[in-house]
Amino acid sequence: MRARFINLHPRTVKKLNRKEREARTDGAYRVSRRIRSVLLNHEQKSSGEISSLLNVSRSKVSLWLKTYEESGFEGLLDSQIPGRPSRLTDLQKILLCDIVNSGPVAYGLLSGVWTSKLIAEVIEDEFGVAYHPSHVWKLLQDFGFSVQSPKRLLAKADMEKRARWIKETCISQLKIESCRDNFLRGLSLDPRELIYI
Repeated sequence: MRARFINLHPRTVKKLNRKEREARTDGAYRVSRRIRSVLLNHEQKSSGEISSLLNVSRSKVSLWLKTYEESGFEGLLDSQIPGRPSRLTDLQKILLCDIVNSGPVAYGLLSGVWTSKLIAEVIEDEFGVAYHPSHVWKLLQDFGFSVQSPKRLLAKADMEKRARWIKETCISQLKIESCRDNFLRGLSLDPRELIYI
């Protein structure tokens, strides 16, 4: 079988080289490899040569080249893989953000710290949806929350510096926009359109 080569316009080669560098810089190595395969094919390299250079199978290289011929550059990009639909509605997610932002004491719990298990129980009590505690952190991460763990206080710690850090840095970080506003931006909803209970 005779090798097929893609003939690219010089401007297209320049654009693909730039896109390949951007993909590599952004950590999108699979996209970078697909673009590189098209560029190598344009340089008259066969699928076998390209596959050994990029350390992939020949069939993958052939598939990438065919995809490029049919769909162009967009065909080389990673497609979004849809996951299972969320079991919480958008309004329930907003309410959950408000509950978590308020803290466990404001919710009526004795604990001063949220745990995945506590939040899973709150979700089940409030919305009737059961989440495994190990999945709750993923849900909260999507809302913009992060895991915080208490640290020991060092015996030789400078208490003045610690107090200054709490006053200046920690409190300013707490004043960052609320989870609800970040989440609403993702939903393209206006907070004024919502009714809070």
